Order: sequence, then structure tokens, then C-alpha cells
Amino acid sequence: MEKSILLASFLPLLLFLLPDCVLGDDPYRFFTWNVTYGDIWPMGVKQQGILINGQFPGPQIEAVTNDNLIINVFNSLPEPFLLSWNGVQQRRNSWQDGVYGTNCPIPPGGNFTYVMQVKDQIGSYFYFPSLAFHKAAGGFGGIRVLSRPLIPVPFPPPAADYTLLIGDWYKANHTDLRYMLDSGKDLPFPDGILINGRGQYGNTFTVEQGKTYRFRVSNVGLATSLNVRIQGHAMLLVEVEGSHTLQNTYSSFDLHLGQSCSFLVTADQPPMDYYIVVSSRFTSTVLSTTAVLHYSNSGAQPVGPPPGGPTIQIDWSLNQARSIRWNLTASGPRPNPQGSYHYGLVNTTRTIRLANSAPVINGKQRYAVNSVSFIPADTPLKVADFYNIPGVFSLGSMSDNPTYGAGYLQTSVMAANFRDYVEIIFENSEDTLQSWHIDGYSFWVVGMDGGQWTPASREGYNLRDAVARCTVQVYPKSWSAIYMPLDNVGMWNIRSENWARQYLGQQFYLRVYSPANSWRDENPIPRNALLCGRASGRRTRPL
Repeated sequence: MEKSILLASFLPLLLFLLPDCVLGDDPYRFFTWNVTYGDIWPMGVKQQGILINGQFPGPQIEAVTNDNLIINVFNSLPEPFLLSWNGVQQRRNSWQDGVYGTNCPIPPGGNFTYVMQVKDQIGSYFYFPSLAFHKAAGGFGGIRVLSRPLIPVPFPPPAADYTLLIGDWYKANHTDLRYMLDSGKDLPFPDGILINGRGQYGNTFTVEQGKTYRFRVSNVGLATSLNVRIQGHAMLLVEVEGSHTLQNTYSSFDLHLGQSCSFLVTADQPPMDYYIVVSSRFTSTVLSTTAVLHYSNSGAQPVGPPPGGPTIQIDWSLNQARSIRWNLTASGPRPNPQGSYHYGLVNTTRTIRLANSAPVINGKQRYAVNSVSFIPADTPLKVADFYNIPGVFSLGSMSDNPTYGAGYLQTSVMAANFRDYVEIIFENSEDTLQSWHIDGYSFWVVGMDGGQWTPASREGYNLRDAVARCTVQVYPKSWSAIYMPLDNVGMWNIRSENWARQYLGQQFYLRVYSPANSWRDENPIPRNALLCGRASGRRTRPL
């Protein structure tokens, strides 16, 4: 009865948002979120945080493969706001991506309803605010996409499913951090690490003796790779960003910026409390924080100091990353086996090499890809493309190869063709680890190694069971290679997950184009699309 009333109350909204679509059998899940500023004390210091429905972190999204998500976001901030969905692929639907290259911001006092489907997806993801360095103030939350009941999962149902949103944190307000970046300075070293918005001993996860639990972990931080471990317990890796993995056991695991994964942990130790530890990687000063794994029949506090983890060992992390493989015998979101698509037997049609750099431009610190430091246009690129508004961007503004020249400012967009099959090599000549994310896509990480990439590097590619994911790390003085089918039409953001680098230009957009101009390939512009810049005052659809 309650479900019928809820559906009836949202039916007018659905008819407005989806007039050209047939409401199918896939369920709808409705969310109404109010975004506000509020006081938070995550590290014992009062800060201005971004709350969603009064919560920091924000509410968790629970979904099942193919569910339709209707998320009505009210912006009660005194400035524009957008939410993006890290890892949710937005099939045929970059209109809902929630980054400035595709969407006009939600104005202060306004609202926007995101309409998206977790089509043929499973796994662990998160959402976050994408504008104005808001990510440093909160506004993020977890996303779980479960398999449909008839699709087998390669492990027994866990006793409970826990989410850990881990990330570095600053005591300064995000406005102060943004001012530093706008002034041409880089950010200082973070002040600490949070787990689910709390610092040291701020979280307790209760387990029962002998039962197994799923822990979904996402690195939602700004600047730092992190390592997670649980005192006295093995962690069985079962999923990475929507792919079931070979079930390798780890005593600790590296999670780089923007990455998500799932572990199974069995409560098979004597009944007491144990430390869950998260610490920084590749930093001269090691930051760490702890939570508690509490046995329900525990009569004792954790014993001894929290277990130490790796610190600056790059080879250790590289070897661990290579050990992550696709589980070819497991079902994905569809009944067919995940590995039935033989990605390594398909000839690539294009090779793209992307090199990060840190130029100083006009006396200010900037970051770049192939020497281009991205600057936002006055109109979102997707909107300008749809209305054929000239002068907003140029498709010739992003090269397929590094130029190794001086950095320069440009609204950089790379042209690509629908159904091409591309090889992308991320090249890192710097001394810091890089982390890259591609919106709208999942790709196979076929190789990573130290030194300079050459065509001969392909001889070491994994063309059989490389894991498919949406975020990949590139170690210092190293490269990482991916294969990616361009099967999702739209304007898609490729960015550094180091948020200062992203903010200062280390990003660009990939325009995946289909000449068919068919709704089969890409959804039409939503009737509720916000229009701004040079598109202000236009109609979203013909009357």
C-alpha cells in the first residue's frame, strides 16, 4: 500500500521527466535531498561542512542492477552546486553526470532532479560535489548496487554490509583551501584521515563470532593514497568498482584516490575488539586513524598498538595492483559470465597517450594534461554542443600525444568516435603518484610498470583477465595502460582524482560522437535540464 502511494505521488514527476520513455519493469527508487551548510567537528575543530538532509557524510544510496534512481536535489547553499556519481556509468546519459562540462549548476535556492539508471551494473561507488572545491567540505556518500536476485554472486550472502568512506582531511574550511589554489599556491599537507566523517576511534563495526561481513571501502579524499587493514583478520578481495575479482587474501590493501573495492572479513578470532587502521601512503609524514571491529561477545579492548602498514614502498603497491584480476567464472550483472567478452582479442583502433605535468602559468601553479591546463567555459560543453553554440570549445584543443612543451590554458576537448576501441596510456614523469578517473566508462587495466612506455611495453599486457574498473593509479616515474570500448555517447570527463590538480586544470573532456543522432545511442536532453551561459532562455525540447 505504501509503495503504491509513493509511486502515485511521484507519477506526475515521472511523466514530466520521462515523456518519451516507456516505464518498464525495472524498479524506481526515489530520493529527496536538501543540501545545506552546517557545523561539523570531524577533527575536533569546528568547520563549515556540506550536509545532505542534515547528514555528514550524506545518505547512502541502496540500489539493485537496472534500478532507476530519481534523486531530487534542493540546493540551499548560497552558491551554485552539483553532485556527480563516481563510477555510475550513466549509459547513454551524460546529461546526468553532474560535472560542469555537462551540466549547468543548480542555482542557490533551486533544485534539479537527477534521473538515471544503474544499467547492467553492480558494485561499490560513491557520489560527491564536483564544483568550487566543495568536496573538501563533505557532501559525499556511498553507493551500493546489488546483483538482481536471480544472478548468482560468487560468495555466500554476508551477515551484514558495511561502508567505509575513507579520506584525508583538512581542518581549514574549503573556502580557505580554494583561496589558496586561486592564489596560485598548492595545498599544505592534510591534517588527518577520516573514516565515515569521523576521526580516531569514531566508528565501531559490530560483528558476531564466526560470521562473515562485507566491507565496501572508498577513498573519497583529496590528495592521499591510503592503506587499510584490520588487526588480526584477513581481507578477502571480492569486488573492485563493479567487477568481481579473483578472491585473493590481503593483510592490508592500498586504495588510491577515487577508488572503491569490497572485502569479505570473517570474525574468526578470539572475542575481543580489534583495530581497523587507515594510514597514508607515499608520504614523508604518515597520517593514520583507527576504527574498532567489535565482537558482540567481546569482553576486552584491542590489545597492543594498531598494526603498522606499508609507507613509501612503491614496488609493494605495484605488485599488489598487478595481483588484482577479473573473476572469469563469476556472473556479472547479466547471466553471461563476466569474462565472455574477450577484450584482448579485439584490435584497438586508436592509441592515446596522456602525460601529466605541473606547469606554472602566468605566475601561478597549474596542472596539465599533454601541456593543456583546462579552464571551464562560460557554458557547459555538453549544452553548447547540443545547441551548436560556437566559440565555447574546439575539438582540436587536445592532442593524442604529449607535446612536452610549456603549459597553456585551454578548454580542452578531445574528439572520439562511437564504437572505436582505444588504448590509453597514462604517463607519469613526476615523483608523485597519480590517480585518473573516466566518467561514463569502465575499462580494462591491461598493464602498468616503471619507466617510459614504448610500443614494446605491449608485450607485457594482460590480455586475458585484467580487471575492469573506472579509476587507475599511475606510480611515480611510471605508466599505466588501459583498453576501453567507446560504447557510451556523450561528453565525458577524464580527470585527476587529486582534487587540487583537477581544480587547477588536470582534466579534459572526451566527446564520444555518433553521427546517427539517435535516441538509441543517447538519451534526449531532459525536459528539466538547467540552462545557463550562452544557452540561457532556450527550450530544452520542442513544444
